[in-house]
Amino acid sequence: MLIPQLSDPFNATADPKMPFLAEAIDPVRVQKCLTAALGDRFAPIELEGIRVIRHKPGRRCAIAYELKVATPDSSQSLTVIGKARAKGLDRHSYELQRSLWQAGFAEDSADGISVPAPLGTIPQWQMWLQQKVPGTVATDLLPGRDGVAIAQKIAAAAHKLHQAGISPHRHHTMADELEILRDRLLKVSQAYPAWEKRLEVILDRCDRLGAETSEFPPCGIHRDFYADQVIIDGDRLYLIDLDLYCLGHPALDLGNFIAHITEYSLRVLGDPYALADREAAMAEKFRQFHPAGMGAAIAAYATLTLARHIYISTQIGDRRPFVEAILELCERRLN
Repeated sequence: MLIPQLSDPFNATADPKMPFLAEAIDPVRVQKCLTAALGDRFAPIELEGIRVIRHKPGRRCAIAYELKVATPDSSQSLTVIGKARAKGLDRHSYELQRSLWQAGFAEDSADGISVPAPLGTIPQWQMWLQQKVPGTVATDLLPGRDGVAIAQKIAAAAHKLHQAGISPHRHHTMADELEILRDRLLKVSQAYPAWEKRLEVILDRCDRLGAETSEFPPCGIHRDFYADQVIIDGDRLYLIDLDLYCLGHPALDLGNFIAHITEYSLRVLGDPYALADREAAMAEKFRQFHPAGMGAAIAAYATLTLARHIYISTQIGDRRPFVEAILELCERRLN
């Protein structure tokens, strides 16, 4: 029997909030539990590797299980992602993924827009399972020659998600968005007191921008929508990491995505407008699904998200040199 390769670069098994992770990377226990969870779909299962791919201490852990599984004619390689949570099995996310899969987001959907296949749960590890999908994150493809077409398809995918009709158990309002922004920028002003007055002006103008933004009928939104949450494999597009799915303004997803493109353009390409044609194509495609006023709402949420990036950039080492450039960009937009 092949001995599975094991990789835990985060030392996740030392997390006192998730003591079950020791079992979740033990090859004998993993073989047994995955066979029980997946046996009705794939049998027999041969475990080839275990990799801890993400770990937020005391909160979450993602583990990739590399398998060889039986097919009617031969066998194939399959990677299963296990998503564990310290505060308990995230059954809502699993049920959402399963509902979307059954509501037109399966891997053979005619429009080429899918979510990864949900595969089951392992309650004792507070974990749910999904199939890893092939492809490349949109972050790496948007700057390329097909970037405009990709941006348009991402807008269509967001609209499809918003129209799925699956009721969330949470909601997120403009007031919530502004409250989060105020909390984050207060932290920045405490760390960078020389910017306190400038940040107060930005917050005041963001409050006014939020108050002026038109409301639209709320729907189920991703709420953490940016290019790393979209995987492209040829003509197929996958939406991933829907953990924050909630009821909210449809423009939030598009504004959030566009602001991340702007921040990437500034930080990586040296020009915040380097991918402006992608941003415009995405907004225009999404506006086609909605009445007048959606464009202004997208622009408002993009500005609010960009202001939040002032804080985000202080928290990531290689982004700190760009904090003031983002602050200045927000000032220009809000003026």
